[in-house]
Amino acid sequence: MAVVLIKPSVVIVSPALADSNNGNWQTARRWQLFLSGHFNVRIVKHWENTPATQRDVAMIALHARRSADSIAAWAQSRGNHAHGSPGLVLALTGTDLYRDIETDETAQKSLELARHLIVLQEKGTEKLSEDLQEKTSVIFQSTTSRKTLPKPKRRLKVVMVGHLRDEKMPQTLMEAAVLLRGYPDIYIDHIGGPLDPELAQAAEETMQACPNYRWLGNQPHGATRARIQRAHVLVHASKMEGGAHVIMEAVCSGTPVVASYIDGNIGMLGAAYPGYFPLGNSHALANVLTQLQEDIVNPKPLPPGKSSMYTKLKSQCAERAKLFAPENEQNRLIALVQRAVQNNNEANPQEVQHANI
Repeated sequence: MAVVLIKPSVVIVSPALADSNNGNWQTARRWQLFLSGHFNVRIVKHWENTPATQRDVAMIALHARRSADSIAAWAQSRGNHAHGSPGLVLALTGTDLYRDIETDETAQKSLELARHLIVLQEKGTEKLSEDLQEKTSVIFQSTTSRKTLPKPKRRLKVVMVGHLRDEKMPQTLMEAAVLLRGYPDIYIDHIGGPLDPELAQAAEETMQACPNYRWLGNQPHGATRARIQRAHVLVHASKMEGGAHVIMEAVCSGTPVVASYIDGNIGMLGAAYPGYFPLGNSHALANVLTQLQEDIVNPKPLPPGKSSMYTKLKSQCAERAKLFAPENEQNRLIALVQRAVQNNNEANPQEVQHANI
């Protein structure tokens, strides 16, 4: 009679599920796939301690504040030790790092309860105390590489991807579009759902005022990635990011990024990256886009050894793409979850699950 070991049960708590189609959901789903060879993994919005969930040997919670109830329930059921509750992994989002952990008591409590912390870009640890840094891992998210699709030679195609909400600063792009009304060879596509009615109204008004700006609303993920592949440049104007999916999707499609100068973007693209503009500065963004328009539409001869700005952005993004390889993220994640399972099993010994066949 053979004995088949049942994979340990791991739960991912995500504030957003498939219907939201946002970064939290995409992270949760990708991690579920990455871990499925070693664990039975399910994704839930809330976790409660029940006889069925007693089988869970590790929890990965996305978002310190929004998953705080599930985190507290896990710690109550599994115990809380000096370094955090065994088996509890907390992945910190941009709103965690750059807002909530500074002022929100439930988010601060989640940091204390977690045995392991994850940040999604290399500057994320700077927002944490030394004690918290000791239990923190940097795990860059990943995406599949895609071919760069043909791009127009007589106009600059710009795309911005992000739901219309304050954290994404879509008004910066809209204001830049107004400044660029006199540049008919700069085309701007803006993708994102109307989460904020006032910003949606502003997008409608910008379309009326600027024939080269289009707000396309929410789009399927595949269609969005294809638009990124066809664009010359992705604009990412956010004021708060933990490690934006859309940046790595652009970088891994051969599409360089123009981004706001904030920690979350610097941690993805590197401190020396030349494609930043000051947060909220629509004039600076417009200036960068006109420079890129010159590089694409009206390229000028350059002195030996000199490169255009567009060439520099493409080159540096190609170097950063290596960080976002799926095998890197998968290997780091599996190793961390295995550690979490081990410390949970040591603190809460359970009978090995098996079935006789």
